[in-house]
Amino acid sequence: MTPLRSVCVFCGSRPGLRPAYTQAARSFGSAIASEGWRLVYGAGDVGLMGEVARAAQSAGAATMGVIPTHLMTRERGRRDLSQLVITEDMHERKKVMFMNSDAIVVLPGGAGSLDEFFEVLTWRQIGLHRKPIFLLDTEGYWQPLVALTRHVIDEAFAEETMQDYFTTVPDVPGLVLRLREALA
Repeated sequence: MTPLRSVCVFCGSRPGLRPAYTQAARSFGSAIASEGWRLVYGAGDVGLMGEVARAAQSAGAATMGVIPTHLMTRERGRRDLSQLVITEDMHERKKVMFMNSDAIVVLPGGAGSLDEFFEVLTWRQIGLHRKPIFLLDTEGYWQPLVALTRHVIDEAFAEETMQDYFTTVPDVPGLVLRLREALA
């Protein structure tokens, strides 16, 4: 019997300006369920985070939410998940999400999503894990970040291999295909 594969999703607690962000979040949530994967996410019911979770749940996916106590009200923490973990702080939240996943996907988001991305990227860079990291680049959202990481490499603050530690994918079908390969 194949163990349940879990996908950690980091994304915005806001919907962003473009309807494509919401559509991609919903589509990816549904895809997680269709593939038989478990969603591991920030347990909020707001923004793209809520969209991914509602779509995954309504399509039958197992869901694990991880939220610090101080965000239960602000992010409207969902209690109807397969599993809910309430942490003391943000660092513990990221660690629990990471430890309970097989792959990491970053959808559009703000400072929190950037923090989460850079933390797992740094952990990969220093050899703490080999989990695949994907950026869902809906309508080119992550292109400035990709350019920044290229700049960091070009300015000799990171090795060339840093760009190999994450994969940028333009759409949900491509992301699902890459995740299937990574989780096989």
